[in-house]
Amino acid sequence: MNSHIPESLGRMTEEPMMCAYCVTEPGAGSDVAGIKTKAEKKGDEYVINGQKMWITNGGKANWYFLLARTNSDPKAPASKAFTGFIVEADSPGIQVGRKEMNMGQRCSDTRGIVFEDVRVPKENVLIAEGAGFKIAMGAFDKTRPPVAAGAVGLAKRALDEATRYALERKTFGKPIVEHQAVSFLLAEMAMKVELARMAYQRAAWEVDAGRRNTYYASIAKAFAGDIANQVAADAVQIFGGNGFNTEYPVEKLMRDAKIYQVSKRERANA
Repeated sequence: MNSHIPESLGRMTEEPMMCAYCVTEPGAGSDVAGIKTKAEKKGDEYVINGQKMWITNGGKANWYFLLARTNSDPKAPASKAFTGFIVEADSPGIQVGRKEMNMGQRCSDTRGIVFEDVRVPKENVLIAEGAGFKIAMGAFDKTRPPVAAGAVGLAKRALDEATRYALERKTFGKPIVEHQAVSFLLAEMAMKVELARMAYQRAAWEVDAGRRNTYYASIAKAFAGDIANQVAADAVQIFGGNGFNTEYPVEKLMRDAKIYQVSKRERANA
């Protein structure tokens, strides 16, 4: 393993620093095999050219994990065509784009990043040239469970807000929670939250047990993303007209939930 890996991870806890995962591109989305960013070896360096998009922490990171094509043969299999690099964020030739104003999750620093003749020493190659695709896919196995956990947390917040509101809001002389339509809906929301929670915990447990968790991690992320959207939308419904208003929290939860569903298409790469 390259010595720069533990060195870079140590910096994140000691200084501390931040990193960003530079894989997605404007034309490739979650299709990792379609990445166009190229890294050409010249002597003891690699020269990187390309563009990344929707990079979380793009404007805050001190260094990037970057996936680039190092094999110019278009017929080369993905398992050998791509290489992972550690790239310092202040390297000459890096242009960080504006912070994107997204529908939800607006505290997330999401940006496009352009790499123009960025020089990276060969020591910054992770594992070996051609191992990048395997690294990227392996990272998904570890990141999908916590992403699913975030979706479950959002769903639980929506459930809590809807439950509290249903206990306080009265129609026809009684709290709306006493109306069967509302109480049944809350029960279904609770079941969905707990099942999604079990899904990501199973995926994490597989890792603790020393087993590959690709199957369970993919299920957890896809399922929890759908559940977050369903439960957030149901919470808005329980709030009625107030749920459509920014004075109440559930409209924000509904907007924030969508990204979990949009990005679940990554599971096709599993």
